[in-house]
Amino acid sequence: MLSRTADHLFWMARYTERAENTARMLDVRVQYSLMPQSAQAEQQGWRTMLGVSELQSQFDAKYASLTQKEVLDFMVRDPDNPSSIASCLRAARENARAVRGTLTTEVWEIVNTTWLALQQHLKSRTFEHNPGQFLEWVKYRSHMSRGVTLGTMFQDEAFNFIRLGTFLERADNTARILDVKFRFFGSGTFQDEAQGEFYYLGALLRSVSAFETYRKVYRDAITPNRVAELLILDPKMPRSLVACLCGVVSNLQEVRNDLSHETERLAEELYARLQSAQIEDILSEGLHQFLTRFLASIAELGNGIGRDFLLPVAPELPEESTDTAPVETAPAVSQAQTQTQSQTQTQTQTQVQAG
Repeated sequence: MLSRTADHLFWMARYTERAENTARMLDVRVQYSLMPQSAQAEQQGWRTMLGVSELQSQFDAKYASLTQKEVLDFMVRDPDNPSSIASCLRAARENARAVRGTLTTEVWEIVNTTWLALQQHLKSRTFEHNPGQFLEWVKYRSHMSRGVTLGTMFQDEAFNFIRLGTFLERADNTARILDVKFRFFGSGTFQDEAQGEFYYLGALLRSVSAFETYRKVYRDAITPNRVAELLILDPKMPRSLVACLCGVVSNLQEVRNDLSHETERLAEELYARLQSAQIEDILSEGLHQFLTRFLASIAELGNGIGRDFLLPVAPELPEESTDTAPVETAPAVSQAQTQTQSQTQTQTQTQVQAG
């Protein structure tokens, strides 16, 4: 497969997954803002959510105050925010259009009609009047895109690159949610700590569609240790880190080439470490330290995939004009070095497409 085709398929899947992940975080935050809590706790919650996508500084530079209305505007429709739902769905459509002949008609129509329907939602500002309904719509369209891909695409290399992008983006997002939310958890901002623990951990589980799964697996009270165990080490949980790495490894094996040995080794090594890990050891080391190392490994893995399969990085090339709108870059400003590294892949891909 041509590297340009693989590149578009890979990033189409990543942007679609990113739009869904943004909708999940916003939906949980909107629901949680209705719970009894201090004004300080509510504002800190919105700041924590912005931190997941490394957008705090960009938001502060554009908005004078932090309110639910402004955060929703920034994360849903703001064209200057490359990680907004509108920006991600636009980028997914542009990538899909570039490889229209590789996709089935059903996959293209889902991606295209999602973008067109989004324009009506933005025009009517549904996300302000009924944010829950709008965010459910975004998640539903992502589910449809994924389901149609699984149900209609021939399972060749094109299919594998789509799945590879999905699993890599999902692993990065789950790790960020865990890292940022667990750092905020226990900060003393809740008026009733016992009640705060239940609602906060419940919201975290719902943000990755794991609340019912948790009840089925543990049949007991929600505790931080078990939440971390489920979302990191349980291979039957679709959005757990180990499940995502399983998907990355299996799809890498299907598209391997003469250059990908090191990238495969890195993926298999990371997957093996997760398979053999114990939650007690992870918590003993420190969850933040563990997730920081994991995000750095995911960034390295993404760079390896880009180097071995996708468009080559050529920053010295002069800029050229194109007929299609360039895909915007992902957030580049970060307070943590490892989180900055994990965004490099997005910057590289979009820069090349714009070139």
